[in-house]
Amino acid sequence: MSASALWLQLESADADHSVALGPALEAIAWNEAGLIPVIAQRYDSGEVLMLAWMNRSALEETLHSGQVCYWSRSRQQLWRKGETSGHRQRLLSAHLDCDGDALLLRVEQQGPACHTGRPSCFYNELDEERLRVAVSRPT
Repeated sequence: MSASALWLQLESADADHSVALGPALEAIAWNEAGLIPVIAQRYDSGEVLMLAWMNRSALEETLHSGQVCYWSRSRQQLWRKGETSGHRQRLLSAHLDCDGDALLLRVEQQGPACHTGRPSCFYNELDEERLRVAVSRPT
């Protein structure tokens, strides 16, 4: 089954319809670098914590271990969230969007999600006149 056929099949499927993981991973619309954008969301509040990237290996490791692993584009290697800081993300659920080109992870976040020490990476607020830092860096 082609990737587009799979997504079309899922569009009309009822709840609890499933496909095997292998074909689903094959159908993901990985970009030219073999990556997919990933939004990490706090499971209890719905707060968006961060946007990162995964390759197939990072996604498979995350699904298998339950600890979130990303692909670091700057370091060109797997990045196990919290490996050095202790601010890990435990996977509670993973969701692909309707055409398989974005991933949403609902996570339990231990400590801040952002490397700046802020709870979320989305602390800069834009309006029609300026960008404003909406959350101070912890002291």
